[in-house]
Amino acid sequence: MGARGVSGGRLTVVGLGPGADAQMTPEARAAVEAADALFGYLPYLARLPERAGQSRHASDNREELQRAGTALDAAAAGSNVAMVSGGDPGVFAMAAAVCEAIEKGPPAWRALDVAVVPGVTAMLAVAARAGAPLGHDFCAISLSDNLKPWELVEKRLRLAAEAGFVIALYNPVSRARPWQLGRAFDLLRETLPADVPVVFGRAAGRADEHITVTPLAEARSNLADMATCIIIGSAASRVVAREGLPPLVYAPRSAEAAR
Repeated sequence: MGARGVSGGRLTVVGLGPGADAQMTPEARAAVEAADALFGYLPYLARLPERAGQSRHASDNREELQRAGTALDAAAAGSNVAMVSGGDPGVFAMAAAVCEAIEKGPPAWRALDVAVVPGVTAMLAVAARAGAPLGHDFCAISLSDNLKPWELVEKRLRLAAEAGFVIALYNPVSRARPWQLGRAFDLLRETLPADVPVVFGRAAGRADEHITVTPLAEARSNLADMATCIIIGSAASRVVAREGLPPLVYAPRSAEAAR
């Protein structure tokens, strides 16, 4: 991390990883421990041990820009602030909100020292448990339509499938969106073979981890919740069956091997 800005404050956006303590990077841990104040969504703050003299500022998951602005104000006042996100802060998380707040906010925020500390994002944790399903070209799509229309989500799913990308799905279902994952599977079945592997990775790396591999023809939305990241293979993806052991799912590194 660089020198502090003119105010003496600093804002570090930190990725905590997918949840397991061992999957938080040393750089992320050091940034959290050095901070005077922690900002973030309450479940992410709850992962971290409390430390004397370090304040905590929790907010709702839908208040990202407001949270970013409050944290930037604290840094502008001279504090060493850590904004925490699950996974990687640049993947459907707080780094983009902080950048947007700085772009729209007062000039003082542009003078701050701002650093982003990467973390292990959910699709990488799930992929590691399954084998190597992201071994070749892939993309990540959030099924949430809170910040974009559902029609755009469908368009991106269809084009990604047609282009042969492996697809990682974030935010697959919620109580407010119980139907969208099922619709996504139906749409993908129009393009992809029925035996394409689908990896449901719930809480990868945590004590309650559950990994399920099923063919696209049998993929159902009741296999997922908001703690699940889903990886949908391409026509080139392979499944290696192993007696008494979970299968290995992988994407061949070469087009020749995929045939």
